[in-house]
Amino acid sequence: MASLGDLEEKIGVAFKKEALLKEALTHRSYLNEHPRWSARDNERLEYLGDAVLELAVTEFLFRTYPNEEEGKLTSIRAALVNYQMLARVARDLSLERYLYLSRGEAKDVGRAREVILANAVEAVLGAVYLDRGYETAKRVVARIVLTHIDEVMERKLYRDPKSVLQEVVQEELKTTPSYRVLREEGPDHDKLFVVGVFFGERQVADGEGPSKQEAEARAAQAALESLSCKGKYH
Repeated sequence: MASLGDLEEKIGVAFKKEALLKEALTHRSYLNEHPRWSARDNERLEYLGDAVLELAVTEFLFRTYPNEEEGKLTSIRAALVNYQMLARVARDLSLERYLYLSRGEAKDVGRAREVILANAVEAVLGAVYLDRGYETAKRVVARIVLTHIDEVMERKLYRDPKSVLQEVVQEELKTTPSYRVLREEGPDHDKLFVVGVFFGERQVADGEGPSKQEAEARAAQAALESLSCKGKYH
């Protein structure tokens, strides 16, 4: 397990109560294997941190884009705080090195791992809020989350990727993308859909998710990234 001091340095906060940070990094699965662990699981801190994050991002967007309508600001905020983006934030911090997970959870990959990482980011923000207050938490949000705002705006990640892809493909290729379920995995209560996006009969990308809608959105985003690499989308 890496030193928590290293993580404190990365987020720019020296905790007064390091037990709060330890709690923020404790997944509930860890307690099943370590019933005498000194910290509780991070779900309450995650709940608090979610609200802190949303307020900090909302305040930033409100002040930074005074002429934007509420609907667009909501979409930009969603692009900054969704679990995929927060999982990226977690990886930027190497947060996996600091998490207390069961052996089984430590082996998770894909969406399940991304959700664990995203939840841990929110829990850390909740811990910062309790330990140092809102202004410090807001500075941490600026340091680790709002650094992605330029990417969100430049790549229009706040827009529905399916709508963006349709516009691009219709303009460039004079066709309309279509989506097909390639396969379904897992039991009904934990289903994973894999969806392909096609230009005519040619599959150009695929995506996966717990619903067809999310899988389609991720397939569309993958297709946009592919087109961008080939210089067909800016």
